[in-house]
Amino acid sequence: MADTDTDTDIDQAGTDQTDTDQSDAKEQAGSGLDALRDELVDYLGAQAENLVEKTGEKLSGLTQQLLDSAENGGGFLTGVGSRILKGESPLKAFVSQKAGDLKDKVVEGAKSLFGKSKGKSGQAKVTNIIEVLDIGVPLRDTYNHWTQYDEFSGFTKGVQSVSQGDEVTSDWKLKVGPSKRSYKATTQTQIPDDRIVWTSEGAKGTTSGCVTFHEIAPSLTRVVLVVVYSPAGFFEKTGNIWRAQGRRLRLDFKNFQRYVSFADPDVEGWRGEIRDGEVVRTHEEVVEEEQQEEGEEGEGDEEEYEDEYDEEEDGEEDEEAPDEEGEGDDYEDEEEEEDEEER
Repeated sequence: MADTDTDTDIDQAGTDQTDTDQSDAKEQAGSGLDALRDELVDYLGAQAENLVEKTGEKLSGLTQQLLDSAENGGGFLTGVGSRILKGESPLKAFVSQKAGDLKDKVVEGAKSLFGKSKGKSGQAKVTNIIEVLDIGVPLRDTYNHWTQYDEFSGFTKGVQSVSQGDEVTSDWKLKVGPSKRSYKATTQTQIPDDRIVWTSEGAKGTTSGCVTFHEIAPSLTRVVLVVVYSPAGFFEKTGNIWRAQGRRLRLDFKNFQRYVSFADPDVEGWRGEIRDGEVVRTHEEVVEEEQQEEGEEGEGDEEEYEDEYDEEEDGEEDEEAPDEEGEGDDYEDEEEEEDEEER
């Protein structure tokens, strides 16, 4: 009986010890979690303070930028306010407006590179093209071929089509590499067999040109081409840097030389006269005047030939007259000598 009680006490003591150990372990675990929780709270608190400080700095910087923008005209502030009114958050509105301003600066930089020069004149960059070709064709035929604008698309690569609006204006569709463009050309001055001056305007640039014709020999004509090209648009200005337009015009000018050298010489061009963008003499009037001049020159040549022929006949008669007089004198002398002998 005593042994049983003793075993029971031992078991109870062991149980109490186990409970004590478990309590101690729980207390230690609880104290560890508390310490970890405290550390986590401290860390989060520190991060929160840091975030608040950074946010305050950003808000201060944003406020300063908004104030600066307002002092400079309010463009940036107005843009941000407009975005906020459209439903964007203040931060997103600020970032979007800032990106837009950056894009504008990039575009302005590109414009300064490909657009207007920074020189004193402030004018857009232009390309000057000057070409001279000698063509083994008479002056009149060379000029007539040049006035046949609707034929240009047949022998050039840059001209796709030309439609004549009237005697002064024409519409040109051109191509330089992958770029296509349209121009409306206006003839300012046109003098037959002498010169043609024009201007043209289009969405991708403007040109001013002059072509002159000079007779070097009866079957040799010199053609001088001067063109001033002002590009418009990013791609046109980029191509202008590489002188693509000038190379295209130069090659087509040589194509004109080749075409005229083998073309039919009996071509009828437009021979009207234009001054200050207005027709002062029509094609029919000029052709009629030229025909009259040719007729007068032909009559003059015939009169000169007749005069020369009459002079030659008069000269022959004058040469024969002295011979006849000389022969008469000799005959009279012979009669006198015979009379003296008879006496």
